[in-house]
Amino acid sequence: LRQGLQRAHVLPVVLVCALSDMLLIALGVAGLGTWVQGSPVLLALTRYGGAAFLIVYGALAARRAWHPHALAAQGEAATELRSALVACLAFTYLNPHCWLDTVVLLGSISSQQPEGQRSAFGAGAVSASAVWFFSLGYGARLLAPLFARPAAWRVLDAAIALVMWAIAASLLRGA
Repeated sequence: LRQGLQRAHVLPVVLVCALSDMLLIALGVAGLGTWVQGSPVLLALTRYGGAAFLIVYGALAARRAWHPHALAAQGEAATELRSALVACLAFTYLNPHCWLDTVVLLGSISSQQPEGQRSAFGAGAVSASAVWFFSLGYGARLLAPLFARPAAWRVLDAAIALVMWAIAASLLRGA
């Protein structure tokens, strides 16, 4: 969203997100999620790691909500491509909740599909993911006037914090 709002490096960031999601979904559909679910230790590590990640990420969002900022003008203070891609990769592959959602959750749903339809399920999930990331990245420019105001960032970051903490709580309750 931030890269799309700044109109900086949108295509590379969207491609990294979509391709990473494609890989994780494929791993889930191939059975890695079932393997993780079958291992109480791996499942606990993923669950608690995901909750910890979301609690910290929620705290960072809450801190941003207390100290909001306006959207920088296009090109001004834009994140460097390398930094944007490293952050994107880290948020994807070091985020246990991302693994839970794509590999474990989608993997377990795909395992409930008839044998010949699992790959179709995976293709549908990958397609939906690509549509989501491209819509978010390129549709963000439509929200630029709104996010030129610090109050909009405050509301967004507060909502992100609450959602992250709610998901973390649900992971901990399910443990």
